[in-house]
Amino acid sequence: MAKLSPLLKQATPVLAERGEGVYLYDADDRRYLDFTAGIGVTSTGHCHPRVVEAAQKQVATLVHGQYTTVMHRPLLRLTEALGEVLPAGLDSLFFLNSGSEAVEAAIRLARHATGRQNIVVFQGSFHGRTMGAAALTTAGTKFRAGIGPLMPGVAVAPFPQSYRYGWDEAEATRFALRELDYLLATASSPRDTAAFVVEPVLGEGGYIPAPPGFLEGLRERADRHGILLVVDEVQTGFGRTGRFWGHEHAGARPDVLISAKGLASGFPLSAIAAPAALMERGWPGSQGGTYGGNAVACAAALATLEVIRDEDLVAAADRLGARLGDGLRKVAADHPVIGDVRGLGLMRASEFTTPGGEPDAATAARAQQAAAGHGLLLLTCGAFGNVVRMIPPLVVSEPQIDDALALWSAAVADAAAP
Repeated sequence: MAKLSPLLKQATPVLAERGEGVYLYDADDRRYLDFTAGIGVTSTGHCHPRVVEAAQKQVATLVHGQYTTVMHRPLLRLTEALGEVLPAGLDSLFFLNSGSEAVEAAIRLARHATGRQNIVVFQGSFHGRTMGAAALTTAGTKFRAGIGPLMPGVAVAPFPQSYRYGWDEAEATRFALRELDYLLATASSPRDTAAFVVEPVLGEGGYIPAPPGFLEGLRERADRHGILLVVDEVQTGFGRTGRFWGHEHAGARPDVLISAKGLASGFPLSAIAAPAALMERGWPGSQGGTYGGNAVACAAALATLEVIRDEDLVAAADRLGARLGDGLRKVAADHPVIGDVRGLGLMRASEFTTPGGEPDAATAARAQQAAAGHGLLLLTCGAFGNVVRMIPPLVVSEPQIDDALALWSAAVADAAAP
């Protein structure tokens, strides 16, 4: 009898039978507040009626129209709809299935368009598990160990992790930009550097927002040296941070934007966006794929965009994220095992540390598991696994935020108990 790979480790003990909004239900109909959202995927909640209706209608009409063979209307309509929310000038789109694939496509485009090889990424980044994307990933050795040699031409610069360095945001930003300049002078000449690839908020790296001054500093250096600024919005896009795109917290226009996760409310779909003049500098045959731009996924993405607009979910993420952040800080004030609380919008985290300030993965894991026992599903992240993150669907309500905070407070108390 076949079994799942033993390398797949389940973060919670739940066997989900069905989902509805912010909740998952097991076989005994026990209800769980799902503050994982499929790792930020179910942006409109589980089985939003409008997304379900759009997908069901499309399944009965056309499931798969391979988009380099034939064209289909859901893809054309989605392209037009995304044009209304993408940053100005990013008017050309290429669709794929996953975030990792989109990162790979962005690397390929950057190298083709610039004629340069090197890619600069930032410490703590997560860009995927495929070979090129793994070479860009420094959120933890588990994503890249034992598979080398990885793709060459990758240089790693510091990310302004204020809490880790023990500095304020301004000092951390100055340090990171100064070290980037040093890297460009010593390891990756600007004439060899195709792109900076950056997350507006480190995801697997610990939910650390990039200070606006850092992103703006990257934009200035990209312009000065003819380097492309590639912004990985796989986890931060589609309203997650309280802006439609995470980079909108800063005045830093991307040259290439990568999107996935919340794009289609659970259906596999990703995309890269760039100006047409940049996209056409890719080499012929460099873009394609069997399943990219699947008709059902595109229909679900269209419905997702409509729900986000009609239910004003971006503003809700900003407002409710502030409520969640305030509540998490109150829990932290009562429990010294939490050293830092941070995030943007509905992308929040609590970092567990020892009295001496060292990472405390054991207590973080106990808190995450205790939360599941109380009916709240969460995930850990960070290089040391000592950060617990909250990523509720954007349709979450104030009462559900408050319920989650009460359950979290109980879970932290359980984890911190001697």
